[in-house]
Amino acid sequence: MKTQIENNQLILKKIILVVYDILAMIAASVLALFLRFEGRYDAIPHEYLEKIQQYIFIVIIISLVIFYVMRLYGSLWSYAGTTELVNILAASILSAGVQMAVYVLVDVRMPRSYYIFYGAGLFTLVIISRYSWRVVRTLVKRQKSSKSCTNVLVVGAGGAGNMLVREIINSSHINKRVVAIVDDAKSKQGSYLHGVRIYGGREKIPDLVKKLDVQEIMLAIPSAPAKEIKQVLDICKETGCELKRLPGVYQLVNGEVSVSALKEVDVNDLLGREPVGVDLSSILDYVSGKTVLVTGGGGSIGSEICRQVAEHNPRRLIIVDIYENSAYDVQNELKNKFPYLELVVLIASVRNTKRMDMIFEKYRPDIVYHAAAHKHVPLMEDSPNEAVKNNVLGTWKVVQAADRWKTKRFVMISTDKAVNPTNIMGATKRICEMIVQTYNNRSETEFVSVRFGNVLGSNGSVIPLFKKQIEQGGPVTVTHPEIIRYFMTIPEAVSLVLQAGVYAKGGEIFVLDMGEPVKIVDLARNLILLSGHRPDEDIPIVYTGLRPGEKLYEEILMEEEGLQDTENKLIHIGKPIKMDEEKFLIQLENLADYVVQEPDDIRKWVQEIVSTYHPWEA
Repeated sequence: MKTQIENNQLILKKIILVVYDILAMIAASVLALFLRFEGRYDAIPHEYLEKIQQYIFIVIIISLVIFYVMRLYGSLWSYAGTTELVNILAASILSAGVQMAVYVLVDVRMPRSYYIFYGAGLFTLVIISRYSWRVVRTLVKRQKSSKSCTNVLVVGAGGAGNMLVREIINSSHINKRVVAIVDDAKSKQGSYLHGVRIYGGREKIPDLVKKLDVQEIMLAIPSAPAKEIKQVLDICKETGCELKRLPGVYQLVNGEVSVSALKEVDVNDLLGREPVGVDLSSILDYVSGKTVLVTGGGGSIGSEICRQVAEHNPRRLIIVDIYENSAYDVQNELKNKFPYLELVVLIASVRNTKRMDMIFEKYRPDIVYHAAAHKHVPLMEDSPNEAVKNNVLGTWKVVQAADRWKTKRFVMISTDKAVNPTNIMGATKRICEMIVQTYNNRSETEFVSVRFGNVLGSNGSVIPLFKKQIEQGGPVTVTHPEIIRYFMTIPEAVSLVLQAGVYAKGGEIFVLDMGEPVKIVDLARNLILLSGHRPDEDIPIVYTGLRPGEKLYEEILMEEEGLQDTENKLIHIGKPIKMDEEKFLIQLENLADYVVQEPDDIRKWVQEIVSTYHPWEA
């Protein structure tokens, strides 16, 4: 509907321009004779007016074709520049040439100056029609800007500064007014750029901020050395103004920077692919009217699960988390965004058997998303017993509660690090998958696992770390130049988790297609570029060596698992590996009894359960 209205408006504008141009050609013809005879209408020979009236139709038809060929009806006049001006001039000259050719062919003699006056008059009238809106818009914007706009000072009057000032002046979507420009080049000082005065060099910034009530300073000097930019920033930050920096114009043109100037860095821009989508209607049918419980609901993944579930009209949403601050933040966010949602927020540890049992008995959840886990590989290498207690025993207790109180479906969030693990975190998540598989075979509840890779922007991931390092001027630290990872954004990972839950029949390990793996060093370079800096020049990259338990690359499947497609081509099913479930449950009991004694050799016990686990060795 909206597209149809926009198309109709576009057609109407073109019709108006055509009608205007017809009237302009008639007016220019009469005006040319009027000027030729020194402004005396009564001095114009009557035969000249008759000939114009007789042949103007032919001139108009041919001239309209010329105007169309010269794109006078296809240009975006809101952004018209020199090219469009030249096209109007050429079209006016050609229209005058058409007049001359027509009158010569029919043997009509008109004064020679008539054709010059006609061309000049037509050019002027067409210019008025095409550029008058820009003049009106600029005047209106200046009128408004004197009252409500943010006053901006631009540093740099080169190519980048020219683009920036022009865009601020021309755009109706930018509520800013450029009140001053500074540039160290003496030849530019005292001149004007798009009507804005260039006052002087960088030393003028503090005085101009006070004098012109500047609230924002924009740096448009992308090619300046890092040392010079730092000197300018040192002056600017003393003013108390908001500072923004324009990425390099040449980086933008060459495609090295893929986001708009002055835009916050968005992790989606670092994926190198389009974000994946899901069938939201199937999720709506699956979640709507159900009681949904999310463990670890205050974390990066858990909180996004809560947001997306809340959008699909659950009967009740229960958030369980041990960390009160994060749970409190999610609670406030959801209450504001979904005031009619029945929301329950509980502070509890998944390791507490009785607490989990009481929660499940009281609320009887239909669907459980188990996102509570310790996930940081290096930290868990230093505290392996805690990884076992929280990940393995915590999952086991929640699974037992779901089984006892007949939860319909249980979805556990797993990781690609569970495949042939070299770290204790990955090994514990593999045990969690084994727990889910075992209980699915002996419970009315449908238990499934969803396995994906690194999540861009999640708490503790490389993106927040890199951003912080860039803000501090570097260096950006990468463990190894060849290390690669699979990446997803938080929203798309969770969307696929929800849809995998729709496909679940019990016992599956769902594997999410994350595209091609990405080199961490490439991620770092792109983030530096997106922040308006140059890698290894403005911001150095330093390699620190692989951390304990860290692999150069991650896998998403073990050899024996195989792969089966679903309706969503980005969600696959890994075939469960046959296992001795009775032996596994005995091992699990022994592990639970042993780990609470805080042993030093817990890795050996884990390795007996997970045969593919090969602890990392320095």
